[in-house]
Amino acid sequence: MKRFILLPGLLFASGICSPAQENTIAPGENLVVESVPGIPASLAEAIARYTENRDAFQTDWDPERREMVIGTRFGNTYQAHLVRMPGGARQQLTFFTEPVYGASFHPKGGDYLIFQKDVGGGEWFQYFRYDPATGESTLLTDGKSRNTSGRWSSGGDLIAYASTRRNGQDTDLWEMNPADPKTDRLLTQLSGGGWEPQDWSPDDKKILLMEGISVNETYLWLVDTVTGEKTELTPRKTDEQVAYASAHFSKDGKGVYVTTDKDSEFQRLAYIDLATRKMKIVTPGLSWDMDEVQQSWDGKWIAYLSNEDGLSKLHLLDAATGKEPPVPKLPVGLMSGLIWHRNNRDLGFGLLTGSAPGDCYSLDVATGKVQRWTTSETAVNLSRLHDAELVRWKTFDGRSISGFLYRPPAKFTGSRPVLIEIHGGPEGQARPGFLDSENYYLNELGIAIIQPNVRGSTGYGKAFTKLDNGFLREGSYKDINSLLDWIAAQPDLDASRVAVTGGSYGGHMTLAVSTFYSDRIRCSIDVVGPSNLVTLLENTEAYRRDLRRVEYGDERDPKMREFLEKIAPMNNIEKINKPTFVVAGKNDPRVPVSESDQIVTALKRRGTPVWYLMAKDEGHGFQKKANRDFQFYATVEFLQEYLLK
Repeated sequence: MKRFILLPGLLFASGICSPAQENTIAPGENLVVESVPGIPASLAEAIARYTENRDAFQTDWDPERREMVIGTRFGNTYQAHLVRMPGGARQQLTFFTEPVYGASFHPKGGDYLIFQKDVGGGEWFQYFRYDPATGESTLLTDGKSRNTSGRWSSGGDLIAYASTRRNGQDTDLWEMNPADPKTDRLLTQLSGGGWEPQDWSPDDKKILLMEGISVNETYLWLVDTVTGEKTELTPRKTDEQVAYASAHFSKDGKGVYVTTDKDSEFQRLAYIDLATRKMKIVTPGLSWDMDEVQQSWDGKWIAYLSNEDGLSKLHLLDAATGKEPPVPKLPVGLMSGLIWHRNNRDLGFGLLTGSAPGDCYSLDVATGKVQRWTTSETAVNLSRLHDAELVRWKTFDGRSISGFLYRPPAKFTGSRPVLIEIHGGPEGQARPGFLDSENYYLNELGIAIIQPNVRGSTGYGKAFTKLDNGFLREGSYKDINSLLDWIAAQPDLDASRVAVTGGSYGGHMTLAVSTFYSDRIRCSIDVVGPSNLVTLLENTEAYRRDLRRVEYGDERDPKMREFLEKIAPMNNIEKINKPTFVVAGKNDPRVPVSESDQIVTALKRRGTPVWYLMAKDEGHGFQKKANRDFQFYATVEFLQEYLLK
C-alpha cells in the first residue's frame, strides 16, 4: 500500500563545507527548502540502506506467452519491465524521467503496449503506444487533457477511456484504435468528473460505464458503441445510497458481475441479469468488503479479494456452481492486482507483508502451485522486520476504533515515543504492509508507529464511512484525541513524546490535531494536506470538485461554509504552537500548493517553528526517488530535533 509519508529514495551529492563543519546533503535545484537545517552526510549514509527498498507490481500478461509486464524502479522513477519467467530477469522497456503507469499489451498478438504518463505529478495523464521492435513510444492523446481508465475491447483492437479534453472539467467517454491515433473519437459527452469505462460486452456493441458521485454512491450505465447513446442499468431513485465497483460483463454477455453494498454494509459480489435487470447476490455470507474481482477469460472462475480487518484473503469461485474450492495458504499480508492470463490457469497478483516489500506472484488454479515472479531487493535484514499488531480503543461516543501498531525491537527499553500516521482519503484505510524506509524509525530510533482508521475510513461498512461527512467532520479529529488517551494508558508507550503525520486528507487531519490538541503532541508533519477545506474546494481541479463536496460539504452553502471556516486550521493558527514540517508539490492538482503556502506563512507570522519543503517537479506526494530521499532525511532530522530530544 502506497502512502505519502517518508518514502524511500537515492542519495544526493554531499555539499562542500568548511573543515570545521560536517559535509551536508545539498538539495536539488528543483526543491524549495525553508528553515530545514543542513542534512549531515553522515545521517544520509546511516539511513541509506533503509531507502534502497524496491518493489514490483504486475500490470499485464503477454496475451500469447507466459510472460508478464511489471512496474518497478531501478533508477529515479517507476518504469515498465518485462519478466519472461518466474524469478527471471527484469528487462526494462521504458526509460523516462517521469513515472510510467499501467503498461498493457495489445491483446491481439502483443505486438505493442499502451501506457500512461504525466509530467511533474500534475496528473494530466496521456496515453502512449510502445513498440517493442523499435523501442519507440508514440503519444496517442492530445498532450493536454486528463486521460484515464483505458479498457481494451473484447475484439482487442480498441480502447475506451475517459478524458477531460472537451472542457477540462467533465470526463467524457472516448474511443480509439491505438495502432492508428487518427481513429480517436468522442463517443459520449458526459457531465461530471466521476465517469469511468469498466468493460466491453463480448460482441463489443456495449460499453459498461460507471458514474461516481461519492464513495457511497455510484451508478452503472450501458453505452451503445455505434451511436454513443447511454442507458441506465442501475436504479437511481432509491432511499438507499448504493455503491457499485469492479463491474464487468459475464462471458456470455447476458449479465454483469459487480460488487455492491446494496442492502448491506459491505461490498458483496452480485450478478445483474441484463434481460430482467434483476440482481442476485452471489456471496451473501460475506461480512467484509471485496477489494477486487476478476473473471477468467473463459468465464469458469471468478477470483476475488476480501478485506478482513485490513488483511487480504484470496477466494476462487466456480461461476457455474457458486462453490469455492480451497486456495493454497499464502503469507499473511496485502494482495492486489488480480490479472488472469488468457490460458485461464494462471492468476497473477501482488503480495506484500510487514517483513517483505511488494512482489509479483501467480497461482495455477489447476494445480494449486504458487510461483514468485519477482524478488525485489532491500538492504535491510528482513528477519528484523515484524508484522503489525491490531489494536482497538473506545472513542468519545463509545464506538470502537482500530488501528495497526508497529512496535520497536526489544533492544529499546522504557516507554517509547510514538509517531501517529493518518491515512489519506478520507475514503481510505490503513492496512498492515511493508513500511519501506519507515523501518528506520522502529529499528534505529526506537519510535513506535500507530496507523489509525478513524471514522470515515473504508473497510468497516458504509455507515462508518459516512460518519465524518459534512458537519460530522470533527468526529474524526476526536478519534485521534481518544487514541492519545489510549497511548497514555500503555506502559510501553510515552504519551509525552507523540508526533502526528499524514498525507493528503491525513495531512489535513495532522493540522487539525495540531490545532485542537496541540498540548498533547510534540510536533507534526503535514504532507500535501489541506489547511482549509473551503479554499481546497475552491481551488482543487474542476474535474474533482463536486466529488469532494459530497465528502466535505458544499462550501457554497452559507451554513456549511461557516462551519468549515470555523474548524479550519488556517483560521485557528493561534492554537498551533508546536513545531510543524510542511511538505508540498508545486503541481498538485488535488490539494493545490497554496494550501501549504498559506499555513506556512501564517505559522511564520506567529513565530511557530515551521520547516517547509516543496518540489517543483512533483504533485500529490513525491514520486521521484531523489525527492523522496530528501524528504525522508529532512523528516528524520525533524523528529530527532523535536520528538526525541
